[in-house]
Amino acid sequence: MAGRRIRVRLQPRASKNEITGYRDDPATGDPVLQVRVTAPPVDGKANKALIALLAREFKAPKSKISIIQGEGSRDKLIELPGDG
Repeated sequence: MAGRRIRVRLQPRASKNEITGYRDDPATGDPVLQVRVTAPPVDGKANKALIALLAREFKAPKSKISIIQGEGSRDKLIELPGDG
């Protein structure tokens, strides 16, 4: 069964790891979760930090969270476990 998908805007090299909340995408009006991580966008470190932060926030195993789109971009589509 597929999980739920959320759009994320990632800011690497931030002063701390945090989820700052949702904002509306100006182009589509869809909600986008704003996330900051201290890791640099090198060798997948920022993506790993993002997944670890989302795993803690949504109380899900890291192995069940995946980046569907935007692996090399700040704008990502993330799949979380659970109901669609």
